[in-house]
Amino acid sequence: MIKRETFGETIRQLRETSGLPLRKVAAHLDIDPSTLGKIERNERTATKEMIEKLAEILGASTKDLLVSFLSDKVAYQLHEEDCTKDVFKVAEEKIKYLKKQKS
Repeated sequence: MIKRETFGETIRQLRETSGLPLRKVAAHLDIDPSTLGKIERNERTATKEMIEKLAEILGASTKDLLVSFLSDKVAYQLHEEDCTKDVFKVAEEKIKYLKKQKS
C-alpha cells in the first residue's frame, strides 16, 4: 500500500486515532512532548531507534513505520532533483548487488 503522508503525519494520525495524548507517547519514547510535536509537524526527524517504540505504543506495524520513515528520508533528499526515476533504477540495482554480495 502506497502512502503519501509523511512519517510525521502518519504518527500524528495513529496517535490521535488511538486517543493517546502527545505527552504519553513522548514519555514512552523518553523525549519531550515538544520534540514529538515537531516530529509530527515534520520540523524535526525521528530516529530509527524510535520506530519500534512508536509501533508498540501506537499499535502499528514496525515494518510499516520503518517504510514510512525511510521513504521520507529518500523523498526529502530527491524531491527537487530532475533525475529521480534514474536514481531509483540505479539504486534498485545497487541494492540487488549488495544483497548478492552478502550471500
